[in-house]
Amino acid sequence: MQTIPKPHRAGRMARSDPARTGLAAALLAAALAGCAVAPTRAPVPQALTGKAEVAGIPLARIWGDETPPWIETAAALSDEDLKGQFARSYAKPHNYLAISGGGPDGAFGAGLLNGWTATGTRPEFTIVTGISTGALTAPFAFLGPKYDKVMKEVYTESSTEDLIARRSYVAAALGDSLADTSLLRAKIASYVTPEVMAEIAAAHNAGRRLFIGTVNLDVARPVIWNIGAIAASGEPKALDLIRDLMLASASIPGVFPPVYVPVTADGKTYDEMHVDGGTATQVFLYPVGLDWKKITQRLNVPGRPHAYIIRNSKLQADWEGVEPWLPKIAGRSVSSLIRTQGIGDMYRMYIGAKRDGLDYNLAYIPDSFQEPLREAFDPAYMKALYALGYRMAKDGYPWSKAPPGMEGF
Repeated sequence: MQTIPKPHRAGRMARSDPARTGLAAALLAAALAGCAVAPTRAPVPQALTGKAEVAGIPLARIWGDETPPWIETAAALSDEDLKGQFARSYAKPHNYLAISGGGPDGAFGAGLLNGWTATGTRPEFTIVTGISTGALTAPFAFLGPKYDKVMKEVYTESSTEDLIARRSYVAAALGDSLADTSLLRAKIASYVTPEVMAEIAAAHNAGRRLFIGTVNLDVARPVIWNIGAIAASGEPKALDLIRDLMLASASIPGVFPPVYVPVTADGKTYDEMHVDGGTATQVFLYPVGLDWKKITQRLNVPGRPHAYIIRNSKLQADWEGVEPWLPKIAGRSVSSLIRTQGIGDMYRMYIGAKRDGLDYNLAYIPDSFQEPLREAFDPAYMKALYALGYRMAKDGYPWSKAPPGMEGF
């Protein structure tokens, strides 16, 4: 998610006498004391970061920047074991879906997926991944067309005031973010129900996989969460954890509050600070060092796996005369950084797809889309973008087989 909500500007202070200044100072001090909202933490000590686990779910996550330690053990399983654990993906065609971040631009991906459904050609995805706004879409894309209505509702029936609440300057200065996401948390909870979790667990047990990405800010490393494994764990707090992780993946550091995930290490309880997965990468399929060709060979996958990457952004930034005001300058700079990072991700994934024998397919918002964005989550903007994605997919989306400049490579 990449649009920073604009705080209210403070009015100009009137000239005052010393008495009034003293009174103002006293009131400010009281306000500061009453607004000290930064949470107390118990971060994992540096020496234990590699041992920290979510209680009861040892395979809940992996680092996104290294090969999972258990991959060789999994590769050594017998064919019969693989057939049993991966019934829906063993000896069957593979289709992968990766959904990027993009804030309100996630409406494009939601519309594209729903329009794809309308053609009758949308496949069941073997793996679905999501980052930031993509993490909010990924569970419903994973579960199939039954949940198309949810994706449409999220991106066409929401506004900024439905999702976030601005904090005062004082609360922001002494807290952990500029805005409060309790409204977004409630909306996630209304859609990610026990029934949804049960369906995710069933799909996981049949061999399909759902991953979302966050960043552990304490160690500044990407984390890939196995949502299906969490759903199937039977842990009483699994549903709350899934909801928290979806929120964390969409929590821009400093703008939205981080999510504190409780973990254990050496018998003690700590917490990890998790934020927007887009802090590390805008879109992913699997850790870069993973030998995916070996995995598909062991799963006896017929033909080339198809990788579909939805980039919820344009490739070129729209022109904007930036106001000489800190939030505007910072917001534009962060948006530029995220956009550039996302473009790099497209090329990285393309090179990985060529190496691993995947059929690469890329979708992104066309430069011709010019609806103005009037607020952080502008309903008119999102409805127009959803309609564009839907129409393009229903008409037969022209998937790009390579990022710009890499055609024929």
